[in-house]
Amino acid sequence: MQEIGLVPTTANLSELGLKNYKTAFWNLSPEELAEHTIQKGMGQLADSGALVIHTGEFTGRSPEDRFIVKDSETASKVNWGKVNIPFSPQKFDALWRKVCRYLNKKDLYVRDLAANASKNPDYRLRLRVITEYPWSNQFASNMFLRPDPEVLRDFDSRWTVLCVPGFRANPETDGTRQHNFAIVNVKKRRLLIGGTGYTGEIKKGIFSVINFVLPTRTKDALPMHCSANVGKEGDIALFFGLSGTGKTTLSADPERMLIGDDEHAWGDNEVFNFEGGCYAKTIDLTLEKEPDIYRAIRHGAILENVKFHPGTRNVDYSDRSVTENTRVSYPIYHIDNALSPSRADGDPKNIFFLTCDAYGILPPVSRLTPEQAMYYFISGYTARVAGTEVGVKEPKSTFSACFGAPFLPLHPAKYADLLGKKLRKSKANVWLINTGWSGGPYGTGSRIKLSYTRAMITAVLNGELEKGNFTKHPVFGLDMPVSCPGVPTELLNPRDTWESGAEYDAKAKSLAQEFNNNFSKFADQVKPEVLAAAPRV
Repeated sequence: MQEIGLVPTTANLSELGLKNYKTAFWNLSPEELAEHTIQKGMGQLADSGALVIHTGEFTGRSPEDRFIVKDSETASKVNWGKVNIPFSPQKFDALWRKVCRYLNKKDLYVRDLAANASKNPDYRLRLRVITEYPWSNQFASNMFLRPDPEVLRDFDSRWTVLCVPGFRANPETDGTRQHNFAIVNVKKRRLLIGGTGYTGEIKKGIFSVINFVLPTRTKDALPMHCSANVGKEGDIALFFGLSGTGKTTLSADPERMLIGDDEHAWGDNEVFNFEGGCYAKTIDLTLEKEPDIYRAIRHGAILENVKFHPGTRNVDYSDRSVTENTRVSYPIYHIDNALSPSRADGDPKNIFFLTCDAYGILPPVSRLTPEQAMYYFISGYTARVAGTEVGVKEPKSTFSACFGAPFLPLHPAKYADLLGKKLRKSKANVWLINTGWSGGPYGTGSRIKLSYTRAMITAVLNGELEKGNFTKHPVFGLDMPVSCPGVPTELLNPRDTWESGAEYDAKAKSLAQEFNNNFSKFADQVKPEVLAAAPRV
C-alpha cells in the first residue's frame, strides 16, 4: 500500500477497514484526476476542455435502492416508508467489510472536503470521500467545499463517503433490493454507494444526511432544496422547484450574486450553500438559453452521458441516445457572479415556489400567506409533460413534499413547521410562480414566455408588485396581481386566457381535488390553519 498526494497527518484508512489497497491518491488536482480518468480509458476531453464520462448502467438516481440504517439514532426520528427504507445495522457492517475486501489491490481516490458554507462552524460537515474511479472523486471536488491546503494537512474528517461503482451486491445475502445501493448510516457517519456510477448519488446522499442532521441537532437551521441569490442591497431570494420548473435558470441573474443553484439552509440570520458547485441538466443546452451554464463548461467541469457530433469533440447537447438526464458538474467559481464563500447574511426577503403547471390553471404569479406557503411547501406541486418522463404523453401531476421528498429523512411537517416559524419571524414574502402553461393545458395552450416570468420576478424583487392591487383566485385562494410591468395584463388571471371559462372552472376544481387528495396523508401532522389554506372544491 502506498499514499500519494496531500495526505493529512492524522489520516488512517485502515481504521475504516481499507487495509490492502494498491495506491491511495489523496487530494489530487482536477488536472491529475482528469489525466487518471483518460489513462484508464474512462473518459475523454471535449473541445471546451471539460471531461466527458459515461456513468454506465445508471444515468439517474435509483430511489428504491436508497436506504437508511435503522438503529437507536434513527428509529424514532426518521419518517420510514417508501422514501426512507430501513436497513439492518448488521447487514450494513457486513456489506461495508465486503466492499473493503473488493478494493484489495485496487487504486483508491481520496478527497477531503466540507459541506455547509455557514459562518457557524457547528453547522459544517467534514467529509472524506473515497472513490473507486478518479472521475467520481473529481465530481466530489466540484460539488463540495474545497478546504485550503493548509487546512487539509491536519484535516479531521467526521463523515465518510465510500463510492464503489464496480461492486455489485448480492440481494439475497447483502440485504439490498438489487445489485446497486446507496445507504446512509447516521450513527457511524458513513455513506456507502455501490453498483452505480451515477455521481448524483454522492451529492444527494450527503443532502439526505444534512436534511437529518441540521433539524435534529441544530434546531434552528432549515435545510432547503432550492437555489438562492442576493441583490446589491443584500436582499436574499430563494427559488424552490422540482426538475424542469426553472430553479437554476431563474436564479442565474446577471444583476444578482449567485449563492448556489440547488441545496441551501436558512440558519440564524444567514442563508448558506451546502455545496461548492453546480450540477445542471444539459439537454438541449445552448449559449442563448443558458449562457452561464454554457460558459461554465470548461476545463474542470465534468459532462455526463453526452455524445459528440460525429468526427469531432464538439458536444451535441440535443443527443438523447444515452439519456434525457445529461448533466454537467462544475465548481461554483465557474459562474462569474457567484459568491465566495457561498453564503449571505440576513433572512430571505422573497421566496419563490416554482411550478410548471402543464394544465394552465395556476396564475403565472401569485402571493401566498404564511399558512398558504406552508401548504404549498408541503405539497411541492408541478406537472410533468411529454418528454420529461418515459411513457408520459399527457400532463401528469407530481407532488414532492417540500420540493424534495426523496431526500427528506424526517416527516415533511417538521420542515414546514420550521419554515413557518422563520416566515413569521422574518416577514419574508412568498410567491407562487407558474412557469408552465397559459390559455389551456399542454397541447392546447402555450408555455408562458421566460421573458414574462423574468419580468414578474424582477417586479417582485424591486418591490413594484407588492405595492400593486390584487384579486383572489376563487378556487385556490391565491392573491393575483392585477398588473405587472412587462407582462400582458390578460395573462395574469389564468381564467381570462382560456376560450371557455366553464372548462377552466371544471379543470381548476379537478386540480384542487388532486391537491387535497395528496395532502390528506399529511393532515394529521399539520396545524388547522395550514389545512384551512387548502384550495376550495
